[in-house]
Amino acid sequence: MPYSSLFRSEEMSLIQLYIPQETAQLTVAELGELGLIQFRDVRNSGLQFFTSKDSLGLNPDVNAFQRAFVKEIRRFDEIERHLRFFTAQIAKSEIEIRPLTGDASNVRIRNANEIDDLEDKIMEHERRITQMNSSYETLMKQYLELTEAKHVLRETAEFFKKAESRQDDIRSSFDEPTAPLLEPDSLQDIEQGEPSFHQLNLGFVAGVIPRTKMQTFERILWRALRGNLYLNYAEIDEPITDPSTDEVVEKNVFIIFAHGRELLNKIRKISESLGATLYPVDSNHESRREKLTEVMGKIEDLNSVLQNTKNARISELAKVASNLAVWVTIVKKEKAIYHTMNLFNYDVSRKCLIAEGWCPKNDIEQIQNALRKVTEESGSTVPSILNELRTTKEPPTFQRVNKFTSGFQEIVDAYGVAKYREVNPGLFTIITFPFLFAIMFGDFGHGALVTIAALYLIIREKSLDKPGKNEMFEMFFGGRYIILLMGLFSMYTGFVYNDMFSRPLELFSSGFKWNYNNVTGQYEGHQVGVYPIGIDPAWHGSENYLVFTNSYKMKMSVILGVLQMSFGIVLTVFNYTYFRKATSIYTEFIPQMLFMQCIFGYLAFTIIYKWSINWNESDQSPPGLLNMLIYMFLQPGTVSEKDQLYPGQGLVQATLLIIALTCVPFMLLAKPLILRHEYKKIRAQGYHNPQTDATRVSTDENNEYGGAVVAEVMLEEEEFDFSEIMIHQVIHTIEFCLGCISNTASYLRLWALSLAHAQLSAVLWDMTLKPTLGMKGVFGIIAIVIAVTLWLTLTIAILLLMEGLSAFLHALRLHWVEFNNKFYEGTGRKFEPFSFRRILREQED
Repeated sequence: MPYSSLFRSEEMSLIQLYIPQETAQLTVAELGELGLIQFRDVRNSGLQFFTSKDSLGLNPDVNAFQRAFVKEIRRFDEIERHLRFFTAQIAKSEIEIRPLTGDASNVRIRNANEIDDLEDKIMEHERRITQMNSSYETLMKQYLELTEAKHVLRETAEFFKKAESRQDDIRSSFDEPTAPLLEPDSLQDIEQGEPSFHQLNLGFVAGVIPRTKMQTFERILWRALRGNLYLNYAEIDEPITDPSTDEVVEKNVFIIFAHGRELLNKIRKISESLGATLYPVDSNHESRREKLTEVMGKIEDLNSVLQNTKNARISELAKVASNLAVWVTIVKKEKAIYHTMNLFNYDVSRKCLIAEGWCPKNDIEQIQNALRKVTEESGSTVPSILNELRTTKEPPTFQRVNKFTSGFQEIVDAYGVAKYREVNPGLFTIITFPFLFAIMFGDFGHGALVTIAALYLIIREKSLDKPGKNEMFEMFFGGRYIILLMGLFSMYTGFVYNDMFSRPLELFSSGFKWNYNNVTGQYEGHQVGVYPIGIDPAWHGSENYLVFTNSYKMKMSVILGVLQMSFGIVLTVFNYTYFRKATSIYTEFIPQMLFMQCIFGYLAFTIIYKWSINWNESDQSPPGLLNMLIYMFLQPGTVSEKDQLYPGQGLVQATLLIIALTCVPFMLLAKPLILRHEYKKIRAQGYHNPQTDATRVSTDENNEYGGAVVAEVMLEEEEFDFSEIMIHQVIHTIEFCLGCISNTASYLRLWALSLAHAQLSAVLWDMTLKPTLGMKGVFGIIAIVIAVTLWLTLTIAILLLMEGLSAFLHALRLHWVEFNNKFYEGTGRKFEPFSFRRILREQED
């Protein structure tokens, strides 16, 4: 496989389709199942997932309401409204919708009669459900009224039964100095027996009111009637459902006594304004009992009717639920088909639809097979025709991915979609991203826990990959393969660091031998060998362990940073070669690489060289590399004896510094001056049109630079402007030179986060598990169980989730800022083909 297939996006082609009118719907449906064409149109009618954002199209002057298939789209919008109504009713009744089984590509409409039959069926179901809903709501209102009347009759009966014991309350309520409503003779009648409400002209109002409004109701009545009333209420224990909202409402029964018709009318108006329902109640005991019996009988009859109506409604909704997923899929597909057909031109003379779109060049044969398949299945005598067009427009970018590489590609696309045929960093991200994460997260035990979690998501991915997942879980599930590699790489770096939950792994014999010193009373270590792999476990617990790991991880971070940035600069060669920018290789790549390697590459070399020397056998103490690098600029050509690493170091450093400083003006001036020279040369030959000149110059064999330089500028700029090019080059040069320094320093985050992770893990061990390991007995067992639980919880919450997220974000930043900016523009637009699978997936989400 050539490198271009690995490094770059798929090669795209602009195709033109001539589709016969009689097979247009079936053809577009087949192309939607295939999902390989991004159709072009200047107006996307608000549906960006159906169309591209191309600047040219077939219908530039036609708005969304003048398209050929607006009527069909409105028809499917109406059908969708019915389906949303079904979905709401099914969810309300807590009925499970049968999911779509099998391949969704088999769910489709073969002819116009099928969609007519489907529409009639949906309309009939909606008519029946609406009718049953209306009947059920009417019956529920009747049931509500009867239930409230039942409670009113019961509570008022209880009140009248205890009327004799409440005579003092009634008398005190109306015995106000400001409004004495009762005469002494009337009060004597009340004391002698049951109150005679007709003789006293004392009436009452009974009803039901929501419990939340009871206090407000009392306060308004007291102020409006100035206390000339007697109020009694009781709570209804039975839950009452409001048929209009289907919500359970708590209500109270109340009865109010007042003197005079005007006061009673005022009470009724106040009650109705607060949402109370009033019910007529007879003061006669026998009448109330008969009325209560009658109400109870009606409730029993109504319960039976309600149950039958509810069962019929549930049965109807169950039928709909069994087919709803299929109907939704069909309607979504058909609506998407007509939306796409609205992007086409209709040729009246040929009676066909003309479409244009982008597709991968390697998949043109699949598209042609799909067109032939539709022609054969429909029995049409006129086949669809596919033409491949030549164009100077920049195609969309299509990166072919699978479920393993899609997560890594999303990381790259979040920074910016690659320019067409630009080197794609997604391939390298598969390795570099989890590796840089593991440098900061290096712990064998923590890496193992992360790997186990990722394996669980991968093994159960079919059962877990369902629509409607939690957003946080969706993020982890989508990156399950990224998490798997992060866990595996963390296990590797943890093995190198010799660190497992902040404890050393003594897998091999230590390179140190410990002897007891009788004078000092301490054990002293003597090196007798070299530990085979990773850090010797003898370092753990030593006094200078932190100093050793600090130096080791800091220098390792610098080396890794220089290697990745150098690789990013090398990748610019592939871009310059493909886009025929040969002069950029000499004026940008070579000086950039020399500048980088003469300073920071040299620093990485000195680190490795210093590691390779056994300073125990040397008479010289190891020099400080930081001072050496500083004095390389402050005192070129001279190296102090204590900072000397090898003979002739001063001359080498002076030479490297001269080369690096020479590269800066070369990067600054070379390309603009060459472009200016070539432009004048072309103008001297009589060419004045930039676009035409660029085309001619690009084929000029006698041109010293192959014409690529001038073609590059003229195709991008309508008019050559030397000052603008110079300003751009100055910015680019300064950005690169300063970026080399800041980017190299930025890689020190690998050292800082690795150190922080290790220390936090050690602190967590020392504060939870370590104090309980020496305990014995029952108390010791309980303490160990509690400590293990606490340690595991904090490990998952802090070290895995919080520290893991921190390391993830820092690894992301190193790729976006420090690596990608060396070669990656990310100014392209993503290939978004017309695909039923993607449309249905977005709808499910």
